[in-house]
Amino acid sequence: MPWARNSATAMRPRALRLDGHAVPGCVAIGNRPRCALRTLLPAACLLTTIGWAIAADTAPATDLPDLSVARARIYAGDFETAVAELGALTATVRHADLYNLLGFSLRKLKRFDEAARWYKEALFYDPTHRPALEYQGELFIETGDLEKARNNLKLLRLLCHPAGCEEVRKLEAALAAADPAGSRG
Repeated sequence: MPWARNSATAMRPRALRLDGHAVPGCVAIGNRPRCALRTLLPAACLLTTIGWAIAADTAPATDLPDLSVARARIYAGDFETAVAELGALTATVRHADLYNLLGFSLRKLKRFDEAARWYKEALFYDPTHRPALEYQGELFIETGDLEKARNNLKLLRLLCHPAGCEEVRKLEAALAAADPAGSRG
């Protein structure tokens, strides 16, 4: 459907179409697509229709300090110290990478509720943060929610299309180990 040219029809919602097909849950108002975020398909619609502009609606991140010491502690398996250092930074720094590392460390300590909170924060600041989506998917696997893990895998496949990425491969492997019959979801 061609874009409206006069102001009388420019603000009237109409079905959003991609490749000649209506996209369920999405409409266009003027030249701006709008999608309901109730299911994965509309979320995919949002990612494919407005691309990476989704980050414009999130809160701004602050500058990220050097996290190499915290990363070294994580790689060494010193998760308690990493949690203490990263947790102290959250008082002054707002950044998806910081929250993702904190969530990862807490998950490794089996503090799942706290880890879930920090993965949510990471994805609030950057909804396309692939490591956070992967690690949150692994958290879902560890807590027995394979369906949510599969949803994260679907989002990662959209973000990494067409070539794929390391996060997709890791989450696929984790799902295959947890549920060999249903991991391709």
